[in-house]
Amino acid sequence: MARSRDKVAVYLEIGKKRVFAGTLDWPGWCRSGRDEESALQALREYRTRYSRVVRPTGLEFPEVADVAAFAVVERLKGDATTDFGAPGAAPSGDKAPVSEAELKRFQSLLKASWRAFDAAATAGTGKELTKGPRGGGRELEVIVQHVLGGDEGYLSRLAWKPKKGEANDPTRQLAERRKEVLEALETAVTHGVPARGPRGGVMWTPRYFVRRVAWHVLDHAWEIEDRIPKSQSR
Repeated sequence: MARSRDKVAVYLEIGKKRVFAGTLDWPGWCRSGRDEESALQALREYRTRYSRVVRPTGLEFPEVADVAAFAVVERLKGDATTDFGAPGAAPSGDKAPVSEAELKRFQSLLKASWRAFDAAATAGTGKELTKGPRGGGRELEVIVQHVLGGDEGYLSRLAWKPKKGEANDPTRQLAERRKEVLEALETAVTHGVPARGPRGGVMWTPRYFVRRVAWHVLDHAWEIEDRIPKSQSR
């Protein structure tokens, strides 16, 4: 479906209990709600937070006054992953080849997402993060390890075998894993990705890989930000 020149192209991933709204051209700018309307509203509300993430890249970022600025160009069927709380379906456009200019843009956006996560982690260090209504919520160190584990799983979707890092040095682990992410992405763009892995698993396209990595990193960066008690946020 053709995109409107005056609107931000968005896709919807529709599950039974949850809907994700994601922008096609801005990996990581993706939020969910109970239905299409609330998902689009959440996406609009996060425009300011996402703009702060990408501002250092120098990329021109669209204004979004309200949900009318979005153009829904594709609706995808969600599944158990969607309802669990993570996007799990790839827009059809993610099958398109990635140009050299787009690769550099993706690399820039991934680095911006990592900077946002690091800033949130630094702000949360030494602080007791708030819990959920039932006392749930990972501690900061566990969130960092969760993000590392997520990236390891994502790398396998490009048929890339992650290296074992320094188990007792999360900062070094993050740096090494991010280097692998960039290397795996460039390799996938240059040489392609097999449709299925050695064990039969479905592989991802480079575009969808970037989309998922950026979403996961920013989702947890914003989680940390939201869970730092206001009295401790300065």
